[in-house]
Amino acid sequence: VQLQASGGGLVQAGGSLRLSCFASGFTSDDYAIGWIRQAPGKDREGVACIINSPGNTYYADSVMGRFTISRDKDKNTVYLQMNSLKPEDTAVYYCAAFFPGRYSVSTLCESVYGIDYWGKGTLVTVSS
Repeated sequence: VQLQASGGGLVQAGGSLRLSCFASGFTSDDYAIGWIRQAPGKDREGVACIINSPGNTYYADSVMGRFTISRDKDKNTVYLQMNSLKPEDTAVYYCAAFFPGRYSVSTLCESVYGIDYWGKGTLVTVSS
C-alpha cells in the first residue's frame, strides 16, 4: 500500500490550497482516508477523514466550514480543499489510511488512533 500526498505550499491568509492523496495497493474498498496534520510543538490533529460511502466524513471543529474532503474512487484519490486558510493551519499534512472495522470513522480520525498506513507529509504554510 502506498499513499502519495501532494499539493502543499505557501499561501497567504485567506487563500486556498488543494491537497491530493493518491492511494494504491488496496485490495478492498472498505478503508478510510484522512488528513492528519502536525504543527511544530503540537500534537497530531485529525483534520478530515472520509470513507467510501458518500456523506460519511469527519471534520475537526477547527476546520469545519472551511475545508472539504472528497474522494474520486475512479482515480483512487482523496482531495482536501482548504479555503479561508489561517496562519494556525500551518503544519505538515499527512495522508493516512485505516480500516475502521467496528469503530466509527469519526472516532478514529478525531483520536488519530488505529492508523494503518501513512504517507509522507506535505508542508502547508499560511502567512499572515
